[in-house]
Amino acid sequence: MQAPVAHNPLRTALLLALILLAVAAIANFFPPALQRTVTQAMIMVVVVTGLYTFCGNSGVFSFGHVAFMAIGGYTSAILTILPGKKEVALDLPLWLEQLQLPVSVAGPIAVLFAGLIALLVGLVFMRLRGIALPMATFAMLVIVYVVALNWQAVTGGRQALVGLPRTTGLWTAFGFAVVALVVAALYDRTRRGLALRCSRESEVAAAATGIDVERERLLAFVVSAMIVAAGGVLFAHFLGTMTANTFYLDLTFVTLTMLVVGGMRSLTGACAGVALVSIVSEVFRSVERGVSLGGTTIAAPPGLQEIVLALILLVILLMRPHGLTGDWELTLPGRSKR
Repeated sequence: MQAPVAHNPLRTALLLALILLAVAAIANFFPPALQRTVTQAMIMVVVVTGLYTFCGNSGVFSFGHVAFMAIGGYTSAILTILPGKKEVALDLPLWLEQLQLPVSVAGPIAVLFAGLIALLVGLVFMRLRGIALPMATFAMLVIVYVVALNWQAVTGGRQALVGLPRTTGLWTAFGFAVVALVVAALYDRTRRGLALRCSRESEVAAAATGIDVERERLLAFVVSAMIVAAGGVLFAHFLGTMTANTFYLDLTFVTLTMLVVGGMRSLTGACAGVALVSIVSEVFRSVERGVSLGGTTIAAPPGLQEIVLALILLVILLMRPHGLTGDWELTLPGRSKR
C-alpha cells in the first residue's frame, strides 16, 4: 500500500482563501443584510481559526478564548472612540481619555495586549493537566466577563460602549480571514506545531522524546489568543458597539460548535464548521423572525436556533466524533491521500 503524502498547510490555506474570495465576490452582489451575514461569517473564520491553532493542535478544549475577543475589542474601542464620548461615558486617565488612534494602529496594539495577557495567564494554565486546564480557561472567561460588566470607568459597565468607528466591511473581514489562515498554516509547518501535535496524540510519549509540552502549549495559546483578539477587534468595529454580554456564553457556544462540527483537527474543518453553522443560524434566525405564507406570518418560538445548533452538535458527536472532516485537509487532487 502506498504511504500517504503529507499535505502542505500553506497550500490548504491558499485553497481556502480562494474559496473565501469566491464567496466574498458573490456576496458583493447580495442585499446589505446578507452582506452583513457573510461579513460576520468571515469574522468567525478568524476566531475559529484562532481556536483551531490551540485546540486543534493540542487536543485541549478552551472555553475561554472568547475572553480574548472581549479584550481585543474593548482595547481597540477605548483607543478609537472620540475623546468627547470617552469623557462622558468613561472615567479614564487624562492621557488615555484624550488619545484617539486610527483603527489601523489601535487594532495591532489590542492584539499585542491580548497576547501579553495570554502569556501571563498561560504561564499558570499550561502547568495544568487533564480537565483542570479547560475548566481554568472557563474560569478566565467568567472573570473577564464580570470585570467588563462592572468596571464602569473603563468598559462602560452594563451600558453599551457606543461610538466605535465602523470600519469592518466585507473585504476587510475577508483580508483578515486570509491572514488568519496563513498564520495558522505557517504555525502548522513549524517544528513547534509538529511537536504540539505529537503531544496531542500521546502526551507521555511526547515528553519521553524530549518535547516540552508546557512550552509548546504556551506558544500555541499565545498565538491563538492573538488571532482570536484580531477577530474581536473586527467584531467590535463591525457592530460599532461593545457590551460584555456579547462576549460570553452564547458566543462561546457558537464558536466551539463551529470548531467541533467542522473538525477541530484540521484547518479545513474549522472553515467548514463556520460555513455550516452560519448557514443554519441564518436560516433559523429568519424562521424566528417569521415567514409569510399566503398572507399569514408564521414565526418559530425564540431559541429555536440554539436548539437546532445543539442537536447538530449532538448528531456530529455521535456519528463523527472528529467532526465532518476529521483529519482531512483540502488540497489539490493527487497531492495527498486520506
